[in-house]
Amino acid sequence: MGAVRLTVADLDRTLAYWTGAIGLDVIDRGGDEATVGAGGTPLLHFHELPGAQPAPRATGLFHVALLVPERTDLARWLAHAVADGVALSGASDHFVSEALYLRDPDHHGIEIYADRPREIWEGKVAQMGTLPLDADGLLGAIAGDERPFNGLPAGTIVGHVHLQAASISPTLAFYRDLLGFEEMITLADQATFLGAGGYHHHLGGNTWNSRGAGPPPAGSAALVHATIVLPERAERDRLLAAVADSGQEPEPHADGAIVRDPAGNALLVSAAP
Repeated sequence: MGAVRLTVADLDRTLAYWTGAIGLDVIDRGGDEATVGAGGTPLLHFHELPGAQPAPRATGLFHVALLVPERTDLARWLAHAVADGVALSGASDHFVSEALYLRDPDHHGIEIYADRPREIWEGKVAQMGTLPLDADGLLGAIAGDERPFNGLPAGTIVGHVHLQAASISPTLAFYRDLLGFEEMITLADQATFLGAGGYHHHLGGNTWNSRGAGPPPAGSAALVHATIVLPERAERDRLLAAVADSGQEPEPHADGAIVRDPAGNALLVSAAP
């Protein structure tokens, strides 16, 4: 997965939160646009829409998930959150990973997580669930380490993007049958998780807050697009051709093309440089 693009109500407020609380760096800023990331890698792009209101019951972003390289990185981030009073909205053990959840000032969902070693969960993704996180055990990974928190480390990536869908069956038909993601686990008509290369999930879709809902109303802080990065241009073009053959004409973009899932969520399909 590549960078996620969001609209926000107040760009200064957004950057203060994503740099101070989350620990990303400003890579670029100009006018009403800004990009943040880690180690020089862009992870999120923001577009300011002054006065934008959050839209909690709509299709769109559920959360963007930032994957840190090591468990100790997650522990160091949690210690920073405790010390600086960063409010969490959740903390979970998912068997495949340990995860912390937040919402930014526009109520965009954020997950910061570390994967467990792949040999623990590979072939067992069906065991993925939600249990309380052992926060003390996590913090124990950095016991005696007095180094200050200096932001999320280089190597942090967008590990997955979780979207709000109107219905699960058409979501599966689009991401699994048309785009070619592997269905890793589906929870009846509530949620589905899909990945590539055996990963536990690069994309999630759920109807927990959005069953039958439409897109966010105009003037809302919202997902502009998530990004899928194919390894080669030929693979990108093959996928876009498949989408076009299905009856949806991809929308040209400087970095590839935009396609839309059945809920209207936009994805920029691009290729690695």
